Amino acid sequence: MTGDLTKGNLTRGLLAFALPMMAGNLLQQLYNVVDTLIVGQVLGGDALAAVGSSYTLMTFLTSVLLGLCMGSGVAFSIHYGRGDGEKLKKSAGLAFGLIGGVTLALSAAVFLWLDPILGLLQVPEEVYGEMREYLFVIFFGILATFLYNFFASLLRAVGNSVIPLLFLGGAALLNVGLDLLFVLSFGWGVAGAAGATVIAQWVSGLGILLYVRIRTPELWPRLRFRGERRLLREILQLSSLTCVQQSVMNFGILMVQGLVNSFGSAVMAAFAAGVKIDSFAYMPAQDFGNAFSTFIAQNYGAGERTRIAKGTTRAVQLTFGFCAFISALVFLFARELMLLFVKAEETEILAIGVRYLRIEGSLYFLIGFLFLLYGFYRAVRRPGMSVVLTVLSLGTRVLLAYLLAPGVGVEGIWAAVPVGWLLADTVGYFYYRRRREQILAECLPETK
Repeated sequence: MTGDLTKGNLTRGLLAFALPMMAGNLLQQLYNVVDTLIVGQVLGGDALAAVGSSYTLMTFLTSVLLGLCMGSGVAFSIHYGRGDGEKLKKSAGLAFGLIGGVTLALSAAVFLWLDPILGLLQVPEEVYGEMREYLFVIFFGILATFLYNFFASLLRAVGNSVIPLLFLGGAALLNVGLDLLFVLSFGWGVAGAAGATVIAQWVSGLGILLYVRIRTPELWPRLRFRGERRLLREILQLSSLTCVQQSVMNFGILMVQGLVNSFGSAVMAAFAAGVKIDSFAYMPAQDFGNAFSTFIAQNYGAGERTRIAKGTTRAVQLTFGFCAFISALVFLFARELMLLFVKAEETEILAIGVRYLRIEGSLYFLIGFLFLLYGFYRAVRRPGMSVVLTVLSLGTRVLLAYLLAPGVGVEGIWAAVPVGWLLADTVGYFYYRRRREQILAECLPETK
């Protein structure tokens, strides 16, 4: 099952490809969100802070793998757009070997340096034990995360966003069931919540690997590395810079997490719940940006310059409309959303979380536009520009947060976020306006 995004109605094609990706990644968020919800309601504020802060660290670590898979997916899409199945399989093999090696090294490193990492994050003493227990178990899912994201990227590169959704849906349901069993019935605490997530990750990772091997053998990676220096350079350029972009983005968030931790467990718990709500709120816009990147990459490979220009305009319109709607909902129902994760009697945590959501929630259109810029520059072989925009966005956020927090308090940390988005959007937009013709001219000649 593949989808050619170089033909047909623009809006219908984009949405038909993007909607399963949105649904799939919303389900993926359930892995940690269900842990957070059950832990917060059953085990209390300290356990919520431990699991929520673990999510920020895990997001940073897995962003390395996600960035490598996303960057490689651009190469896969370009080869598919050109109709070159042989290069698609070779590039998939090179990428699998490269990212698999990085995954094994990363897994070893996090187990070895777990305690120094927790010390760097300034984790309070009352949270330290549960956070360490949760992370020690959750790290066993890193390899499974690689397997799922690699094969999902491969399938999406050829226009198949439905199969990754189905595997994630099954894993999410399994995760919910195991969470209830391990935490509520068995009383295994945060380790049980982590174990439920790891089992679900392995089910989705191995399941999608077997699907590609059995049902789509024409996509199975060809593990031959000799004489493929040009392809290897292409994979390294696209995947490494996308990896840097994702890692910088999440490292900045990790630095903010360290600052948040210095304000104590109440702020940690509020931030943990707020970040989960944030993730759900603008995740569809992020996934649409990734779908847009596949659309651009396929058309870039096929030389469809006019379709790229029209598709970009349509994507901006769709993103702005969606983000305006979601912002209104988050702003109006901030308290109700926080109550999903926090008990009503924990009034301090609720108040902090509501303020966080109302500062960020009204400006999601800024991050939505930024996701489109990331996807566009990645697809037209300018991943370095995505890195620049990420450094601008996160650098501004971190710098302002550390400058404002001592005098303004946690509200200064929250306000720094949309300022960073705005600066990156401005730079990315004007770069596009200035280089648009040059970028489109680099596509293969259109064949009509």
